[in-house]
Amino acid sequence: MQLSLTTLFILLGFLVLLSAFFSGSEIGMMSLNRYRLRHLVRTRHKQAIRVNLLLSRPDRLLGVILVGNTLANIVASTIATLIGQRLYGDAGVALATLLLTFVILVFAELAPKTLAALHPQQVAFITSLPLWILQTILAPLIKALVWIANTLLRLCGVPIGKVQKEALSSEELRSVVHETGGLLGSEHKSMLISLLDLEQATVEDIMIPKSEIIGIDINQPWHELLDQLETAQHTRLPLYQDTIDHLIGMIHVRDILNLLIEERFDKDSLLKAADEPYFIPEATPLNTQILNFQKMKKRSCFVVDEYGDLLGLATMEDILEEVVGEFTTDITALYKDIVEQKDGSVIVDASITLRHLKRMLGWQLPQLGPRTLSGLIIEHLGYIPPPDCCLLIDNYQIEVLKVGDNIIKTVRMLKVDKKK
Repeated sequence: MQLSLTTLFILLGFLVLLSAFFSGSEIGMMSLNRYRLRHLVRTRHKQAIRVNLLLSRPDRLLGVILVGNTLANIVASTIATLIGQRLYGDAGVALATLLLTFVILVFAELAPKTLAALHPQQVAFITSLPLWILQTILAPLIKALVWIANTLLRLCGVPIGKVQKEALSSEELRSVVHETGGLLGSEHKSMLISLLDLEQATVEDIMIPKSEIIGIDINQPWHELLDQLETAQHTRLPLYQDTIDHLIGMIHVRDILNLLIEERFDKDSLLKAADEPYFIPEATPLNTQILNFQKMKKRSCFVVDEYGDLLGLATMEDILEEVVGEFTTDITALYKDIVEQKDGSVIVDASITLRHLKRMLGWQLPQLGPRTLSGLIIEHLGYIPPPDCCLLIDNYQIEVLKVGDNIIKTVRMLKVDKKK
């Protein structure tokens, strides 16, 4: 029985739509955000679960899509040829081929694939059920085709296995956070970036230098020790003998108050109440140390170099400030020696770390090598400069204001435009 032209045109239109369905579903499935999909799977979203199962075997999924698309295009080509012959004879075959090629390219390839690329989740969810049904029905054929394809790949040396869930690197996570746009507030975005940066910083970057550690010399006169405790501004204080290099331990002000309440505050009781000093290597990453603090139930540690010499003191608060920022927004409270000048320059304590200077002023000074501004200046010059010495590092003009004890004390800094 010969089909009418109307029936052939209806079949041809259906096959073009079917080809568009397979083309769009392929792009929709493969362009889907896998992390968003896993989140929806954890929330027991039915369509997400089905899509995730389909994507767990991409070879079979692509097999269904390609078989369906190929069959639809072949049958559509046959029907278009019949229609062309009936309408225009032999000349109609070439005309039908040209017209069908245009229709398939525009309506069965370009349009549906563009739509799927713009809205992959919606397209993937809508097409998942028909694809699941087709994959079940065509399972024997698909498995045979997949086996042949996989065999060819193995012969070419391509390993075949289940899809591995690729974990994002820290740099990729950082890019994801940057690309969230308005989904995250600027403060939350900054905190997440700072959290990822913890693995790139070490305790040496954030420690209090040995020269700035405020502690209690247990051998000093008792009345001086009491005076020091009365004016102490820290909740935890190091105990040492004569010099900070001879550490005894760390004591909490709370423990001192308990000794005072119990009326047994003396040197022996103070030594017994002190915790053993907790030492860590200078190269310990911050993300590792914050876990070590939790494991050791400590909030502070002493940083030592490879020879065991004391370098400084690091606390949990110092690491947290790397994530959430300083616990005060007053720049003069953060560093009393940072004073803004009317000409746009700032007077800076040269012992400030480059990391803190960057966070507070947003200045991009070189951070490879020296940790402090003083160290950067000395490395750049090759010697300890005298007062009034001026230099230019990148696009930062620096004037040394004060030098003492072979250490740069204070500098004036001004950000300049190199183009001027």
